[in-house]
Amino acid sequence: MKHLNLLTFDLGASNGRAMLARFDGERMKLTELHRFENPMVNVQGAHYWDIAFLLQQLKNGFLACKKETNGQIDCFGIDTWGVDFGLLDESGALIENPRCYRDATDEEMLASWQIVSREEIFHRTGIAAMNFNTIYQLARRVRAEDSALRQAKTMLLMPDLLGYFMTGEKKSEYTNVTTTNIFNVSKQDWDFELIDRLGIPRRIFTPIDQAGTLRGRLSQEIADELGISRVPFAAVGTHDTASAVAAIPGEGSFAFCSSGTWSLFGIETDAPLLGESIYQANFSNEGTVQGGFRPLKNIMGQWIMQECRREWARQGVELSWKTIDELTAKAKPFVSIIDPDDAPFFSAGDMCNKIARYCKKTGQPVPKTPGEISRCVYESLALKYRWALEWLEKMKGERIDTLNITGGGIGNRLLCQMTADVLNRRVIAGPAEGSAMGNALVQAIALGEIKDITEARYVVRCSVEPCVYEPNHTQEWEEAYARLLSYMEKKES
Repeated sequence: MKHLNLLTFDLGASNGRAMLARFDGERMKLTELHRFENPMVNVQGAHYWDIAFLLQQLKNGFLACKKETNGQIDCFGIDTWGVDFGLLDESGALIENPRCYRDATDEEMLASWQIVSREEIFHRTGIAAMNFNTIYQLARRVRAEDSALRQAKTMLLMPDLLGYFMTGEKKSEYTNVTTTNIFNVSKQDWDFELIDRLGIPRRIFTPIDQAGTLRGRLSQEIADELGISRVPFAAVGTHDTASAVAAIPGEGSFAFCSSGTWSLFGIETDAPLLGESIYQANFSNEGTVQGGFRPLKNIMGQWIMQECRREWARQGVELSWKTIDELTAKAKPFVSIIDPDDAPFFSAGDMCNKIARYCKKTGQPVPKTPGEISRCVYESLALKYRWALEWLEKMKGERIDTLNITGGGIGNRLLCQMTADVLNRRVIAGPAEGSAMGNALVQAIALGEIKDITEARYVVRCSVEPCVYEPNHTQEWEEAYARLLSYMEKKES
């Protein structure tokens, strides 16, 4: 086979990157070309994503790739976070910048359950009840008689929206569609009965395609602007977690954790898990690039520390992540514990005070210094991972032997070791750029150069040397876990 130059765009809800993946038929090597912040834009108290800015970053990525490869680009793919979308009018123009999921409230979710019960929605879609899901964002617009929704001819999720502006193709890729809470897992299509019952217009939904298929080419206009050929465009695992999981070098009975702004903690299955236990634990069944499912729990990930770091910076204290990790290691362990998924931690702003209020409410010492706060957050995340692992073992009916962590969070070696210790399992960390790697692997599948996910994971094992963390489980972790469970139980009671 010829050597491939695959351009991957991996956009998270805090930053994005363009990376070149060089594939020689056995190994894949990633090179970062362009990295950029992806800040929410605050307009009169509401938060939006700046599409014009993001499209320019994609073009900058193409230009960097053109320079790196002398214009030899074989394919490109785009993955982003889930649930957010843009609305296009009859002419295909964007009506307004996409709204950010962080502005969601429980109001529209509770109102929707008056029409279709929470339990029925779960059994139709397999997705946990979370107020920011696409279904509730759309329901909010229906209730508000939103003018943009009335004008809309087409809805495209974020990666498909960006892909449309680069190629002109209007389709929705399976893995991201499954995150919307309006995909019927039995019919394997948009749940039009659910859509009708909630008053959402049918006309806005596009055909669904699968990861690992080609979806047009770069438009002639953009190709001419950038001075490159009309590069093929692949539908990859457009949900960043789906791409990240595709790049996990796991074998045997393993769980995964895609660690970034969110921590997505789950397993892979051929069919969705729809039993009462998974419903009660509020787990989701999101799609895999191979067409199956990822029963998983959305856990608040690096978001809490990202917000604390921004808060310290506004106060004039600029701390690098390396410095924060060093302060964490020096802080006394197991002083204070939070439930990272407690509702106040979801929204932006005032994060350090939110942690303080939680600790006061639960009768714990209040962490004050950056090291004390970060120690509290990271230990709490590791403890919540154990809670998720125990639920997954119940659902799977067997022991999970290892945890594979991928994503930017693996750079926090202390958190990885904490996770191994509290789980009492071996933790395998890598690749760091899991979403970008998975994105590129699925491009290679679309081009016919990799057969399937099994072969793709063989390529990962040939290409990446993961970091392995052996557990050092102690009684202190058991006592800390018991404290977390007690706080969670009090909240529920």
